[in-house]
Formats: sequence, C-alpha cells, structure tokens
Amino acid sequence: MTKCFIVIFVFFVPSCEPILQAQHKAVALSRMLKRLILLLTLLLMPAFAAAQHITPELVAEGPAPPGGEVELAIHMRPAPGWHGYWVNPGDAGLPMDVTWHLPPGFAAGPLRYPVPTRLEIADLMNYVYEQDYAVLVRLKVPADARGTVPVRADAHWLACTDKVCVPEQGQLSLDVPVGTGTPNRAEFDAWRQALPQPIPTSGHFEASGDKLRVAIPLPATVEVDHPYVFPMKDGAVDYDAKQSFSRSGDTLIAELQRRGPAPGAFPAVIALGNGRGLEFRAVPGAVPQGTPLGSLGWSAVLWAVLGAIAGGILLNLMPCVFPILALKALHISRAGGEAREARFDALAYTGGTIVGTAALGAVLLAIRAAGTEAGWAFQLQDPRTIVLLLLLAVAITANLLGLFELPVVGGAARPAGSFGTGALAAFVATPCAGPFLGAALGTALLLPLAGSVLVFAALGLGLAIPFVLVAFVPALRTRLPKPGPWMRRLQRFLAIPMAASAIAAAWLLYRQGGARALLFGLFAAAALAIVLYLAGSMQRRGRPQARFAAILAILVVVAAVARVPVSAAAAIAAPSGAEAWSEARVASYLRQGHPVFAYFTADWCLSCKVNEATSIDRDEVRGAFHKAGVKVLAGDWTKGDPVITRFLESQGRAGVPLYLWYAPGKPPEQLPQVLTPGMLIARAKQVQP
Repeated sequence: MTKCFIVIFVFFVPSCEPILQAQHKAVALSRMLKRLILLLTLLLMPAFAAAQHITPELVAEGPAPPGGEVELAIHMRPAPGWHGYWVNPGDAGLPMDVTWHLPPGFAAGPLRYPVPTRLEIADLMNYVYEQDYAVLVRLKVPADARGTVPVRADAHWLACTDKVCVPEQGQLSLDVPVGTGTPNRAEFDAWRQALPQPIPTSGHFEASGDKLRVAIPLPATVEVDHPYVFPMKDGAVDYDAKQSFSRSGDTLIAELQRRGPAPGAFPAVIALGNGRGLEFRAVPGAVPQGTPLGSLGWSAVLWAVLGAIAGGILLNLMPCVFPILALKALHISRAGGEAREARFDALAYTGGTIVGTAALGAVLLAIRAAGTEAGWAFQLQDPRTIVLLLLLAVAITANLLGLFELPVVGGAARPAGSFGTGALAAFVATPCAGPFLGAALGTALLLPLAGSVLVFAALGLGLAIPFVLVAFVPALRTRLPKPGPWMRRLQRFLAIPMAASAIAAAWLLYRQGGARALLFGLFAAAALAIVLYLAGSMQRRGRPQARFAAILAILVVVAAVARVPVSAAAAIAAPSGAEAWSEARVASYLRQGHPVFAYFTADWCLSCKVNEATSIDRDEVRGAFHKAGVKVLAGDWTKGDPVITRFLESQGRAGVPLYLWYAPGKPPEQLPQVLTPGMLIARAKQVQP
C-alpha cells in the first residue's frame, strides 16, 4: 500500500500542472493544493522516515545560564536541488512543525526563520530556502537548573524539488550543560544576521479595489535595493503577482494584489535585498500616496533616449538587419541618387522603424501592466514568433538570391513599401541587444508611459539614421557607386548573412519547441521557398498568376505560425564551467568567501553568444577563475524565466545580456555589455588569494 501512495505522489503533482497554470490564483485551488499536500504528507510519513533530503541538526550557542535563556538553532542542510519552506510557504508547501520534549520548568519560544527567497514552479510562487539555513529558538532555563539538560524535539518538514515533494521527520536531540562557558558567537551571529529585524512601530494598510496598499514605517535613510513583501499569513494577497513600491518620507508603500477579503492585521517581512529583511505588523489605517521607487528625472530620460538612438544605429551592423539597410542603399543607387525620391523614401522608412519599435514597446508595457513578467524581445520566447522570423529570413534570402521580386525590400520607392521595410527591420532587430541598449531600455521600464514609448521610438529612429544620412546628405548620396553588374553580385553576397539568420532561427526553434517544432518549421520553410520560386517564375514571364502565388505564400506563413507544434524542448544546460544562477546561490558563495561572476544570456541573443565565445568560455579566463576561486553562475532567459525577469528589472535592465561581478564584502559591479577576456582576468587577479 505504501508503494502505491509513493507512485501517486510522485506522478500526480506534475500531471496537475496545466490546471495549476490556468487557475493558480484562485483561493479554492490554493487551499485544495495545500490540503492535498498535507494529506499525502500524513500518508507517506512512514515510507520516507529513513530517507532525508534536508538534514537537521540541533545546535546550542553555549551553556544554559540558570534563570536565563540560551539560543538554540535547528540547522537545516538541503541536498543539492532540494529546498525547505518558510513559516508561510506561499502557494504550495508546508512549514516545519516542531514538538518539544523538555524537562519541567524549561520552555521553548517561537521559531524564528531567516529571510526566505522566492522560487516559482508551475506558476506557483513558493517561499523557500535552497541553501543551508538555521531556524532559531530561545530556550528559557529555570533558576534551579543544574547539570546537563536533555533537549529533545520531534520535527516534521517538507523537502521538495521542482518535480516532487517528500515529507520528512526526525528527532532533534541535544544535551545542553547548565552553567557558564564560552558561547559559539560567530556562527550564531551569522544566523541572527539572516533573521529579519523587527520594526517596533506598526504600519497601516488599506484595501483599494483589487489592491492591498501597505504603509511600512522605514526611514528614508535606509537603503532599499529591490524590496519584496513576504506575508506571514496565508490568504491575503496573490503571491505570484507583481509588487510595486513607492516612498512618502519615512514610509515605504507597497502595493500588492489582493486575493481575498482584507485581513484584520497584516504581519509580514519586507526583504530589502542582499539577504536583509525587516519584520513588521500593519493594522487598518490610512496609507499615503508616494513617489515610485527609482522614478527618474528628465536628465535620465534624455540619456535613455540618446542611448536608444546609439544602440539603434549599431543594430544596423547585425547580420539580420544589415542586408535590409544595404538593399535600401542599393535602391537609392538604382534611382541615380535623385534627392527628392531618396528623401521621401527615407522618411517613409524612418516612420516604419519608429512605429515598429514603439509598437513592440507598447505591447511589452501592456503585458507588464497586466501583471506578467516580461522584458525586451519577449516575443522571442514564443515558438510561433520564431517560426515567423524563420520564414521571413527564408523569404528575404530567396529575394536576395533572385528567386522572386519583393517591392517592399528592393523595388520601387512607394510609401507603403518603404514603411513596411522599416517595420520589418525593427522586427528582425529585436533578437539583438548591443552596447547602450541594455541601460536605455531598462530605464524605459521605470518611466511613465509617455517616456517609455519615447525611448522605444528613439530606438527605431537610431535604426533608421544611417539610411536617413545617405538620403539627406548630398555628399554621401552622390558618392554611391553607379548602377552596374556589381549590384547583383552584392545582393547575392548579402544573402549569406540572411541565410545565417534563418539557420539561427531554426536552431532557436528547436531550443524553444523541441524536435517536432523544428521539423515543422523546416517543412514550412521548404514549402515557402517552393511557392516563392514559382511566384518568381511567373513574375519573370509576366503572368498575372504571380499574385495568386504571393497570396499562397502568405497563407503558408500564416498557417505555419498558427499551427506550429510545441513539445518538450531540448534541455538548456549551463555553459561550460558554469552553474545555474539563483540569488540564494550567489549569497551562499559570497558567505563562503568566493568571488562570483554571474551572467544572463539567451539563445536568441546574438551579442550574448559573441561575448560567451570570445570572452567567457575561454581557457585563459577559466584558468584565472579557477586560480582565484571564482564561481561562475549563468542565468538562461531563453524561455522568459520570470525570476530572472524580475532580477533583470531590479538591475535596471529590460533584457539580456547582463554581467555582474561580485567580490566578497563589496557591492556588485555591473560590467559592460561588450566583454573582453582581459577585463575578466584582471578582476580575477584582484581577488586572487
């Protein structure tokens, strides 16, 4: 019978994931899930009593003074890949339960937990500990205590991975001498430092629509990095929803998504970043309006706009964008450099790039306003978008090879054609994030709506500036070479980088959607190439059926995007010598005295892959890191991990790449978006023991 329950537990939870993903915000489902876990915990307790994935140890700070108190710690050590839970486990899980067995006159106080971390699994937000942690408790000692005190306790806890949970139990046992002696200060001071410090003054909260606004008394001089409110009681707020913060003098205001009726009181822990936290209690009362944290002035907006323009200019050098720019320059050359036509064409093209990037930015802001964590190039985390990029790259490659004529890319200067070419350039440029763009787009997410859209539109302007210069500066336009056979040879050459972009899109489709999606994409690409070849043949013969072939090509693209299958994608492994990133892992290595190099990447990020190949994954860099004890952590954002999205936002970035260097005892350093091996080796030598 026990074995049957084991099978039910291991396989039932993953099979419920589609339901959880669709309804995880409902109160009834949350309660049902917790009751299910509790029931299975009771059923499985005998089966797993011998197997422990989190090892507990009861430790005393020192001898127990008669008539005083001694600090005890339940030191929990999770095995790699396993985690334990906070006093409020979040959407799923169970907190630890301890029953003390003490001699008469002795009493154990409440369990005091360290500040937890967040872990999202199947759209469920959990409050957990993925590294070693200690739960502290004070033991009250009677005045007449003598000798040695046997301290015993029965503990039950839940140990989980991202796939399965195992209920565990153990007897905590410790003999504590009564008297005086040298306490174990260093270890316990480190554990106490991880506890949230109490705020003596009560805060206030009020329900406002579907929001719970909480005013936390916190002096303006207290540094707040990237705050997060951990409610200590279940049922009041949606754990997975985005939290926003503002300031009003010595009050920090948190706006949370309400999940049920307003509570009578709201005890919680506010995490301030870098493992720091404060415990507070809020009661019903007025909450003031505040200024959003990180709100920026016009100087920051100006720098963000200039950075977006500079980043847009550099995007023209990317292999998927450069052929489009070159073709537009060829069109001016074919037109003989006529000023009026060139300027008219350039303005239409610029309108397309500005509207294209502004529209993508507006969609991104709308998605974020709906409560979903998303960043720049969010659409590339969907296999349907990858299929569309693949087919566009195939169509442009076929056009460059002369299989068919496409006025939008290389033909007559019509406003619609030039505008569409600009919008196309904006769309295919989104996988790229070069210098200046990371900080500029990160700033855009902190601005009001108008300022954000302005920064995204500036990216489109930067993308169009080289073509505008060619069209509006006579010295540049007149220096274009005269039309001739060289133009066709150059057009064939430009097919090479565009074909490489198609291959990259096919590889990314495999990474996102698995082998089935890749085969489907290749079949759709082949079908599109055949249809375009037939359309080109009809065009060259002057047959009117070419229009029907063009319509058929559009239908192939639409059908492929709508019907792309999504199966289990290829596993994304950490790059050579790197571990998977988590904030808890960074904090753990820093406590151990290790420097940390953390980088955030995605399979579709061209500049990320260039930096990895030229600067990170090199023998000399790995050797320097090994010699200095540097731990390398990689965060993969290919599939849009919401935890990484939130962290990127906290660092002022809207997307990847992001490179961080942590030295023990120092604040983290953001490295440039263009890395060199010497840059990393020099930092490793600075921390070398």
